[in-house]
Amino acid sequence: MVKQSIFGRMAQLAKANINSLLDQAEDPQKMLDQMVRDYTNNIAEAESAVAQTIGNLRMLQDDYNEDVKNAHDWGNKALAASRKADEYRSSGDTVDAQKFDNLAKVAIQRQMAAENEAKAAEPSIASQSEVVDKLKTGLDQMKGKLNELTSKRNELVARSKTAAAQSQVHDALKSIDFMDPTSEVGRFEEKIRREEAKVRGQQELAASSLDAQFNQLEDLGEQTEIEARLAALKSGGAKPAIGSSANSSAAGSTVEEADFDKL
Repeated sequence: MVKQSIFGRMAQLAKANINSLLDQAEDPQKMLDQMVRDYTNNIAEAESAVAQTIGNLRMLQDDYNEDVKNAHDWGNKALAASRKADEYRSSGDTVDAQKFDNLAKVAIQRQMAAENEAKAAEPSIASQSEVVDKLKTGLDQMKGKLNELTSKRNELVARSKTAAAQSQVHDALKSIDFMDPTSEVGRFEEKIRREEAKVRGQQELAASSLDAQFNQLEDLGEQTEIEARLAALKSGGAKPAIGSSANSSAAGSTVEEADFDKL
């Protein structure tokens, strides 16, 4: 009964469709691990049962060979006893001749018994040999299925590790995305941009202040020229110049235009 159960599982496992089972599994890797363990255990049990079956077959074959040998030996003994009986009979010794004829008959009887035992064992040996061949084939199929399972499991584990590694790389790249303003690099870049903008503002402010100083110098130069020309007018040594400088000085003077009408 135990053998039948093992052999039944062998046939069932050998016919199992791995891909179909994986499609129905929530966690294919765990299922494959369990299937590998089940197959390994069942193969160990099947190997033990097959070994026992082969052992029984070998015992039948040994008994058969022994019966065949005994039949051959008893046949030789029957022939030898018959020839011995013929020798005694030819010499006129009928008593010994009869004795050896009886021995020949006993040998023939035992020869026939051995032959009958050998002949009776032949169907069992043939049937048992067929069973052993099927069991060996089933065992080889189970081992092939186990190799398939192991390869599938290794492939799945490798793919899982690859996917995990790719996910880690993706997360790592995402964390240092230069275009992402929320990343550390993005925040650092924003800080530098603000500092650079501040420096540009300071430079513009400094440039504006410098322009104002130059404008003051220009105004001072123009006032100096006006004073010089006024002094020249008073001394009668020069005439007022007509040009942009006089117009500019008028714009900078506190004298009203109406005052000129009084002249």
